[in-house]
Formats: sequence, C-alpha cells, structure tokens
Amino acid sequence: MRYPDAPRLDLVEDLHGSSVADPYRWLEDAADQRTATWAEAQDELATEALAALPARAAFADRIASLVHAGAVGIPVWRAGRAFSTRRDPGQEHAVLRVTEPDGSVRVLVDPMALDPTGTTTLDAWSPSWEGDRLAYQVSTGGDEESRLFVLEVATGELLDGPVDRCRYSPVAWLPGGEELFYVRRLAPGLVPAGEEQFHRRVWRHRVGADPGTDVLVHGEGSDPATYFGAGTSADGRWLVVSASIGTAPRDDVWLADLAGDGVLRELQVGVDAQTSAWVARDGRLWLHSDRDAPRGRLAVADPADPGTWTPSAWREVVPEQPDGVLADVALVDGPDGDLQVLAVHAVDATDRLSVWAADGTGRLAEVSDLRPGSVAGVSAPPEGGSTAWVGYTDYATPPSVLRWDAGRPTSLTSWEQAPVAGDIPDVQVVETHATSADGTPVHLFVLSAPSSPARPTPDTPRPTVLYGYGGFNVSLTPAYSAQALAWVAAGGVWVVANLRGGSEHGEEWHRAGMRECKQNVFDDFAAAGEHLVQEGWTTPAQLAVMGGSNGGLLVGAMLTQRPDLVAAVVCSAPLLDMVRYELFGLGRTWNDEYGTAADPVELGWLLGYSPYHRVVEGTAYPAVLFTTFESDTRVDPLHARKLAAALQHATSGDAPIVLRRELSVGHGARAVSRTVELAADQLAFLAAHTGPAVGY
Repeated sequence: MRYPDAPRLDLVEDLHGSSVADPYRWLEDAADQRTATWAEAQDELATEALAALPARAAFADRIASLVHAGAVGIPVWRAGRAFSTRRDPGQEHAVLRVTEPDGSVRVLVDPMALDPTGTTTLDAWSPSWEGDRLAYQVSTGGDEESRLFVLEVATGELLDGPVDRCRYSPVAWLPGGEELFYVRRLAPGLVPAGEEQFHRRVWRHRVGADPGTDVLVHGEGSDPATYFGAGTSADGRWLVVSASIGTAPRDDVWLADLAGDGVLRELQVGVDAQTSAWVARDGRLWLHSDRDAPRGRLAVADPADPGTWTPSAWREVVPEQPDGVLADVALVDGPDGDLQVLAVHAVDATDRLSVWAADGTGRLAEVSDLRPGSVAGVSAPPEGGSTAWVGYTDYATPPSVLRWDAGRPTSLTSWEQAPVAGDIPDVQVVETHATSADGTPVHLFVLSAPSSPARPTPDTPRPTVLYGYGGFNVSLTPAYSAQALAWVAAGGVWVVANLRGGSEHGEEWHRAGMRECKQNVFDDFAAAGEHLVQEGWTTPAQLAVMGGSNGGLLVGAMLTQRPDLVAAVVCSAPLLDMVRYELFGLGRTWNDEYGTAADPVELGWLLGYSPYHRVVEGTAYPAVLFTTFESDTRVDPLHARKLAAALQHATSGDAPIVLRRELSVGHGARAVSRTVELAADQLAFLAAHTGPAVGY
C-alpha cells in the first residue's frame, strides 16, 4: 500500500527527566486542515481496501441474520406494571414498552419514531414508584449527552424536558411522581474552559419546573471528575447518595432521612472499597459491598441507627464466597412469607443462582436449572412477591428473560424469549486455562463448530480470533455475539479471555491488572495466544486479536509488544497514547485505573506499555484495522490516527495498516444496520489475513 503522507515532527519533550517523542501530535487536532486532508486520504484507502475483501458480503449476510435475532430486557416492576425493552428482527433499536396488569403491551419510547435516521439512542430510563410516570434519557449522533424527559405512562403525554447535561445521570423518584432526584452538570459558563464534561451535582427537581429552580442536594466542592449515584426508598423516607472520582474502585456513600432533618450523613467516606446501599421494604438498610470482602458480600444495618453503619456492626446475610463473586441480588417472599434473597454469583466467569434466608441463617437452595451462561440481572417487584425475573444469555442464546418462583426454588421457566430471525449455528464451547508469565492461570472460553463426535480438542489449526478487555472491573461472561457466531459458522475459532483487570474473580483480580500492574493484562493476553498455538487450535499465521476501548489498548499493546504472535488486529475506539490520554474526552476520569503522566513514577508505568510510544521502525507489523467513531466523546479518535500514522511509517512488512472512520456515531449504542456494516468489515479483514475461513 501507498499510505497518505504524514509529516513527522521533530518534537521531543522532557517529562520528569524522560525524553518523550511525539512526531504526530498534529493529528490530535481534527480541525487542522492537515489532519482533515490526511483523514480523507485514509478514508479512500480504507474504502478501497475493505470493498476488495472477498468474504465481506458473505459475512454481512450472516451477521445481519444473527443480529436480527433480537433481544429482550429484564423487566422493572412498578405497581403491577412491567417496564422492559425489546428489539425484534428488522428493528434498528430496541423499544421501551410497558406491560399492563391485564397483559396488554404498549410502546412508550421508540428511538426510530423520535429520529428515523437511526442516530438517536435510548440511554437510560426509570419509572416512578407508582408506575404512572417515566423518566427517560436520549442522545443523538453518538454524543451520549443524555437529554432527560418525563412522560405520563397512561397517555404518553410529555410532561417535562428536554433537560440537558444529564449524561450518566441516575433518576430517583419520590412517591407521588411529582419530584425526583437526578444528576446534572453545571452550565458551561460556570466551569473552566475545557471542563464542560465534568462538574456534576445532585439536584432535586419538580416535574415540569424550570431546571434552573432545582434544589442543590449534594456535590458542591467535589472533585470535578466525580460521578454521583442517587436512590430513594419506596416510601420516600430515605435518600442514598454515592460518589466516586472517575472510575476509581472506591466510593463514598451518604444516607439522609427525608422524614427527619434531611441531612446527608456519612455511611462510608474515604474508604478504599465499593458499597451499594438501599433501604428495602423491610425497613432495613441493605449493603452490597466489597469492603473487607473482595468477592463481595451482602449485609444489613438499621438506617435510623448510625451506630450500626460500621462494618463491624453489619449483620451478614450472604457472606463472601471462596469461589464466587457476588454480582446481583433481589429480595423475594418465600413460600411461607419469609423474606429471601435470590443471589447471583460469578464462578470462573459463569453465573450461578442461589437462594438465601434474609435473616442471615444461610443458603436455602441452589438453582440447578440455570444453564452455563450469564445472568444480566435479577428483578422483583419492590412491594414484594414470590416471583423474580432473571435476564439470561449465553453464546448461542440471545438476551432473554427467565422466571423464578419461590415455590420451586431450584427451577426456572421461560418468561420471554428473544425472537430469532434465522438459524443460529451450532457452537461447541470449551473452557481451558493459559498460564501467564508470572504463573497466574487465565481462563479462556473457546468457541468452535462441534466436532463429530464432540471432543474438547482441536482437529486442525484454524483461523482464530482472540478477544479480550482486561480493565475497569468488567467481566467477560458468556453472551450472545453475532460476530462470534458468524466467525465460527465460517469455520473459525473464537476465543474470549478472562484477563486480570476484570471482575471475574473479584476486586483483587481487578487490581492485579490496573495501575502499576497493567502489564499483567498484556502478559495474560499473550499467554492466551501462546496457549492456543501450543494446544493446536491455531498458529501465529492464523491468529488474530480484537478489542475495543480499553480492549483497543489491549490489542495495541499486543501488536507492539508481540508482533510475532499475531497475523491480524482489529483495534476499535482505542486508547493508544497513554502519555496524553488524560487531556482528551473523559480521559482524566480513568487515571485511577491507569495512572497519570503528571507523576514521574506513574509516567514510567505508562511509557512502559503505551502502544504509540512502543513503535519500532523496521518491524514487520501484523495487518491492522483501526475502527473509529468521529462523535466518540469518551475515547478521542486521535489515538487511532496517531498510531495508524506511526505504524504506516514504521512497518517493514506488506501487511496493511488501515484506518476506518465512521461519522455520526459514538462510543456506545448504535443502529443495527451500522453494527452489521462495521462487524462485516472487521471479520472480512481478519479472514483475509488469517487464511481462508471454511464455508465463505
């Protein structure tokens, strides 16, 4: 390939005594005419290269069929009404529906009705306690700005909104539906230039009132990068406010008695732990926490007695488990009316369900009906009942909802299945472990077409995609993936690696892959690739890696640290210049995960693996496809621009370095048709550089 000209600056900065070169800094400025010209030339190159991929049309057809399998969300119950999302085959976005007590179903919010172009997404929603009003948030063009609206459920009448600057805002209703608590950023004119995405506050808002008259509840004087949570009890007496700086794995929590003086009192402040607190219908303060329990535990206290708020006074209901991470809970009524807890635990990245006595006397039952897979959440009516709803998915099952009943505590029945447009290919899932550089076992899910007869070993090396994330306490549990199924249907192998930095084994596992330990994540990923080669699943000439966002950093590190191990890379919406990442988008909110270049020691961590700074001229790099989204307000596309230019200049091999840009879409949700186009380009690119995939 002949790549677009990209002048290299002779720019070297002294940072804490380290000489740091940045030859492509000019590509940070999207408004610079040089950047625009270069990007347009990259567009032409990408269009030509991707259109020529022989398997692209076949992958697009297969992915379109599999994506159109649809999805069903777990219901949220309010006063006999069930609110949930559903996407049917042919729909670009899921719609938000309400199911009435008589079983009739109505659509409340349809993103395509709001915007037929498909660029508007439903970000969040919250029904009032009585179920008669709904707060929802939408954004357009991928900006994730989340404008808040309120509608009347019975009529669909719009009662409030838009209220802007509500990105990442929870909504906590007061009884009666006239008032709510929410989070909103300060107006741009009230904050320093460049900090418009920060400076959040918790407000009390009356539906239909001018937001300018909202009452400030909390947040004055907080760190600008603080995110807030808010929740209320169903009786309206208790307000819980939480705060965390950026994505730090710790939070502060306050509790206020709104029937008393309404003052927020410290429940947990300045503690290196995360605690989720709420007051349930039994009047007790419930605490889901990793404080003194890295795998999580559930306990109770008395909201009216601060003396019970210290961990030593907590009454444990679900203790920390030696092999399971507590992920979610729901309160249900047992057969005799006794309060019980339906708990979700993740064991080696696969979810389990169990039932516990709410009085702390122990486990009552294991739900044996649950197939190996992922529980997206458990839900029960806040007013009580013996039934709970379980969101479920696995590698071959689109997101669906199961029903649990206290009368049959070990069983599950289907409540609402996601519609399937076409045939879902058979897939064999093998679980195995690689051994990382320091001896740590790393769990892998290996997906392939079933053997005949099925056997947990490869019959021949095949084109293989290794996928990972490894950060921010995110767990990669089994989930329906049209991309993975399309690859397997074509004769390839798809592998998901549970790397350090995630939450698969609790907070200790997370911290073993963050800050000064971040290199562990990349070592785990390399060990996974080596394991797949050693076990005969693939070869370096047939191995591809794929990841996005923090996973884009992961594969960026792999291609610069181990270019010998992989043949192709898809690097999507990535972080790649780790010296300057804090200066753009939401970068400053992630410095607890990665470290900050403002500190000389932490700069050393970052320079040790920053992909942009690890490029070595004369190296034969693998084929790389960068995919970026120009409206991305989380990870700035400049990262991919800079590394693409650096690799195009440095590589000594013939494998292409391609930058694919997409307009009017951001980091998060997107229309189905856009998903199909992106996924087809990615898989066809990987197939072209890992050998012919069987069947396409």
